[in-house]
Amino acid sequence: MLLGTSRGKDIYLSPTETVLIAGSSGIGKSTLATALTERLVEKGLQFCIFDPEGDYDGLKSAVPLGNGSTVPNKEQLLELIEKPQNNVVVNGLALKVDERPDFFAELLPGLGNVRYRAARPHWLIIDEAHHLMPKRRGDTRSVLSIELPGTVLITVHPEAISTDALRLVTAVIALGPKAKGVIKTFCRETGLKAPKDIPLPKGDRVLLWRPHDGKKPCTVKAIEPSQSLKRHSRKYAEGELDEAGSFYFTGPKKAMNLRAHNLIIFARMAEGIDDKTWEYHLRAGDYSKWFRHQIRDKELARETAEAEKDKTLSADDSRKLVIDAVRRRYTAPASAPEK
Repeated sequence: MLLGTSRGKDIYLSPTETVLIAGSSGIGKSTLATALTERLVEKGLQFCIFDPEGDYDGLKSAVPLGNGSTVPNKEQLLELIEKPQNNVVVNGLALKVDERPDFFAELLPGLGNVRYRAARPHWLIIDEAHHLMPKRRGDTRSVLSIELPGTVLITVHPEAISTDALRLVTAVIALGPKAKGVIKTFCRETGLKAPKDIPLPKGDRVLLWRPHDGKKPCTVKAIEPSQSLKRHSRKYAEGELDEAGSFYFTGPKKAMNLRAHNLIIFARMAEGIDDKTWEYHLRAGDYSKWFRHQIRDKELARETAEAEKDKTLSADDSRKLVIDAVRRRYTAPASAPEK
């Protein structure tokens, strides 16, 4: 599978590899994964994506299984995978965060049996891998008894993935300004010695390191997808963002710690909190930062930033502007902003 080019040479990922793709939120991990699926389709290779938060909704050449209100069915998945022409996106948006590891653990052995018998699907792509294979889970070793060749693990938090899973990784792809930190975190969690002189990827380049081949990390100009997926608005409106991705109303003296784990909860809390707490976060630019980095909606962030900077607005006026901007985008029909 083609990853990109480095020094004029094509760089490929082998179907025998276990790949970790990691980097900050909103840095392009799912965009890269989308590009990789297109290369697989070109080669006639079958893939299955585990998509806990609906990020691959509308992916071309793939059959969706599950949605925001319906949990994917194990039997349906295995039936679909039996046909080589079917690529599948397993949408786990209807599952709560704490239900995802068990759901994944129930599906993986069945897929493992298919792979043992038919060598398909050729690639498994596991998004939000820290949700599906968390470090805290005690039975990950037995779940991984089939091992994970031809697998891509995607995460913001490599330190939160099962150590057993990380030790199977043969290629690390790190994105963004914290790419060096990704490799250092991976080494710390797996007990490996971190390489020296790690280059920083810039622009459309990513950092690639194969920890067991004795070579230094290198930067690669990654392939780009031809399709542009839309952000799954229901994920942010009604889903359950993890603790790190949630918004917290604390107030100027940190007297409270109200967690908004989606945009509907955020809007309700915003209506009910006192003016001092609202304005504390408003003047600090906290709302636009959250919308930009966690919700990944640049237009919502831009509109909110204008309200944050306008000091002539009263607390009620700024509150109304921000809440209306949220509800206009995420409670109206067909309101999925572009990625």
